[in-house]
Amino acid sequence: MARHLKPLVQRWSSRVFSVELDGAPLYFGIREKLRGATVLPAVFSRLQKEDRCYSLLVCSRDRIRGDRFHWELRDKLLKDLPPGSDVATMSSFLPDEKGSLVKGYFFKSRAENSPLIEGILSDLEHTDPVLVCSYSQSEDGQQWTQSLWSHAEKKQMKFYVVPSEAPKHHPSALNMINSDVFYSLDEACDVLKKCGDIIPETQSVLRMLPSRVDARRKPDFPVIVIEGLDATGKTTLTESLRDTLGATLLRSPPQCLSTWRAHFDREPPMIRRAFYAVGNYITAEQICQESAKSPVIVDRFWHSTAAYAIATAVTGPVSNLPHDGSEVYCWPSDLLQPSLVVLLTLDPEERTRRLRNRGLMKTDEEQELDHNKLFRDRVEEAYRRIIGPLCITVDASPSADLVLQQVLLLIRAKCHL
Repeated sequence: MARHLKPLVQRWSSRVFSVELDGAPLYFGIREKLRGATVLPAVFSRLQKEDRCYSLLVCSRDRIRGDRFHWELRDKLLKDLPPGSDVATMSSFLPDEKGSLVKGYFFKSRAENSPLIEGILSDLEHTDPVLVCSYSQSEDGQQWTQSLWSHAEKKQMKFYVVPSEAPKHHPSALNMINSDVFYSLDEACDVLKKCGDIIPETQSVLRMLPSRVDARRKPDFPVIVIEGLDATGKTTLTESLRDTLGATLLRSPPQCLSTWRAHFDREPPMIRRAFYAVGNYITAEQICQESAKSPVIVDRFWHSTAAYAIATAVTGPVSNLPHDGSEVYCWPSDLLQPSLVVLLTLDPEERTRRLRNRGLMKTDEEQELDHNKLFRDRVEEAYRRIIGPLCITVDASPSADLVLQQVLLLIRAKCHL
C-alpha cells in the first residue's frame, strides 16, 4: 500500500461513506465488530440477493492530477463495466473534519460478472491512486460486509456495513474552499499553473491575467451586476440599462477567454472553476478601466461562478447547503465589489417556455436546471446567501419594460444615478 494511504486506512472504520442516488446522498458506515442486529443502510436495501457491489476512491497526493483522474475514471468505468452496473458518485469522509473528503464511484453487478470486474479493478489498484472495496452479503441477505483491498499486503481488511446518520455538514461543504469555489486570484492561478504540462492552453489564459491593483480598486462610477438563471431576461435588461444610463456593458466570462471556454468546460470541476475564477478577475480589470469614464453594467460576475459551484458540489435539498453566513458565501477580499447586484428570478415553467422559444441548444447546466428541481433550488438559494454585496431579487415575469423600470428605481436609490 502506498505510504500516503496508510494514515487514511488507519482511521478507515471512523469514516462515513456517501453514495449519490436519485440526486441525494445516502450514507453508511463500517465497523470492525458487530454488536447486535442492525438494519440495512438504504444503499443496500434495494439490492437483489445475486448482486455484488464495488467502490473505488481516488486518493492521489496531487489534487490536480487526482481530480483529473477521478473525472476520467467515470468514462472508463462506463466503457469497461458490464451493462447494468449503475455507476454512482461516491465519497468518503471523516465527519466535520476539513480536508478528509475523498471521491470515487460505487456500482453493482451480478455475481457471474465478478471475475471480469475484479480483473478491471485489480488493474486499477496496481497502476492508479485508488482504494478498491468489494461488498458482499450474508446468506440470509441481512448483513453486508466491506472488503478493503490491499494488493501490496496480499490481504483484504473486512468490515461490517452499518447505517450512518446524515452528518451535520454535507461532506463537500467542508472541502469546497479554493477547490470548488476560489477566493483569491493566487489560488486560482496556482491550479492553472500546475496544469501547464497537461493542459497547454492554461499558459495562454495566464497571460491574460490582470494587475493586482486594478482587480480590487474602487470604481469611480457605479457598477451594476445583473445575475440570474438562463432565460430570465438578463441580456434584454443589461442592453436596456446600457442604453438608458449611457453605460458600458461587460460580460463575464470576458470575450477574451471565449477561445478556450469550450475546452475548459470539458475539464474536471477544479480546473474548470479555476478558469472561470480567473475570468472574474479579468472582468474586474475591465470594469476598473471602464468605470473611470461611465457607469458599468455587468452580465454575470462572481455570484454566478460561486452559486453554480456550490450548488453542484452539494447535492440533495437546500438544507444540505452550507449554513447561511458560512465563509463559503463571502466575497473574495482581492476582487472588486460592485455597487449593486440584481438577481432576476422567474417561475420555472415560464423560464422553460422562454428557453424553448429561443430555440437554442441547451448546455449541460441548463438541462440539469430543467429536470432537477433540487439543483435549481440550490443555485437560487446560493445566489441569495452570498454576502458582500448581497443580491437584491427582482421578479422578471412582468414585461421587459416594467422590469427595466423596477431596476432603474433600485439603481437610483442605491447608486444615486
